[in-house]
Amino acid sequence: MSKAFDVRPAVVFDDVRALVGPKRPDANVCWCLSYRVPSKLNNELRGPARGAYVEGLMRNGPPPGVLAYDGDTPVGWAAVAPRADTAFARNRKIPHVDDLPVWSLWCIRVRPGHRGHGVSHALIAGAADYARQSGAPAIEAYPLDNRGEKVDLTMAYPGLRKNFEAAGFTHVADTDSVLSGFPRVLMRLSLS
Repeated sequence: MSKAFDVRPAVVFDDVRALVGPKRPDANVCWCLSYRVPSKLNNELRGPARGAYVEGLMRNGPPPGVLAYDGDTPVGWAAVAPRADTAFARNRKIPHVDDLPVWSLWCIRVRPGHRGHGVSHALIAGAADYARQSGAPAIEAYPLDNRGEKVDLTMAYPGLRKNFEAAGFTHVADTDSVLSGFPRVLMRLSLS
């Protein structure tokens, strides 16, 4: 049973930390930075420096994603930003199909205990709305084409093709990227 979630730009650092931060402050978790920053910087940022970098992104620029809320509780995260501001601008495995200044949606995370209630669908729609309101002509995603097969939840962060199709995205190109044994496809939604 799906329910309504409030999806809005991620402007509260503690809520972002609740979704993508570590359980231990010194742990080296992604913080959704691996595609957001150049690989050299990604490798240099260790432990608490990763969270501090995200906090700086939130303070100095547009929010680095959107959060889904169930009441006051953050239950989901989607990383979304202009492709030019991400590693996808230089990624050799994910093609550029044209010169449109598209936005990229590359990570979806749903808090345990809230899966299976439509949070990821709300995040995809909310990320598209955020990109549209920010002037993006289109939004791209690079989900797994798992063809209905089970995917390890840790490796399902790019989302699943069927969920993007349900949100109106269309398959634009195959990629050379494979994650957890599944090919990733380039999907796009026009926002104009």
